[in-house]
Amino acid sequence: MANDDDFSASLILKRGGLARVGLERIALLEAVARLGSISAAAKAAGLSYKGAWDGVQALNNLFDQPLVSAAPGGRSGGAAQVTARGQAVIRAFRAAEREVGAAFARLEADLSSDAELLWSLGLRTSARNALRGVVQTVEGDGVTAIVTLALGEGLTLRASITRRSVEDLDLAPGRPAIALIKSSFVRLDAGDGDNRLAGEIVDREAGEASAEVTLALPAGKSLVATLRPGDGSWDLPVGATVEARIAASDVILAVD
Repeated sequence: MANDDDFSASLILKRGGLARVGLERIALLEAVARLGSISAAAKAAGLSYKGAWDGVQALNNLFDQPLVSAAPGGRSGGAAQVTARGQAVIRAFRAAEREVGAAFARLEADLSSDAELLWSLGLRTSARNALRGVVQTVEGDGVTAIVTLALGEGLTLRASITRRSVEDLDLAPGRPAIALIKSSFVRLDAGDGDNRLAGEIVDREAGEASAEVTLALPAGKSLVATLRPGDGSWDLPVGATVEARIAASDVILAVD
């Protein structure tokens, strides 16, 4: 019988310090593939609809191609399909999981106190938006540079960072990178126009002090914005077409 002192292997696929895919999200993908809807998959995986939807959007944002193709349906259910790319991710994860499990089975008999060196802490971020892309251009030869990230299907995002950061991250055309953006930096009513991304509101969750909306963007990407009472966009409903505005200085870049 297993106890709290037993070692076990838990696989998380990641690039650099940014976690990508763990068992929970693979299980969610498998449930979507099996049941054909995000709402049904949420129930099967023991998640709220919101939690499952967020998980699917995060996966679509962090891979070069969407892993799940979903039609609007909300909590009442809508058609969803795991793409060929998503099926490939599931197969790769399960294969890697088997290899990791086999390796730990071999090591378990002679693990000593030094085994703690095997474990590391994954970096977590409070930014609600993490969009993976490829550096398209790096402009500027002064203290500040403008880096343009191509997200797919003509969708681009500009980030204003220091020249030193460009050098430290080794940013150059063709280099994969991830844009991190806090949801409070995404404006739907006004604000800096460095980045203007057109999308459709596909989810809205509101409280008394704030509301969180999710915008569907091209290339299977999505963007989360936080709204406040009094904002001109506060009453925008699901289905509304809007233009998100993000200052280039509010975009943080991370690399593998």
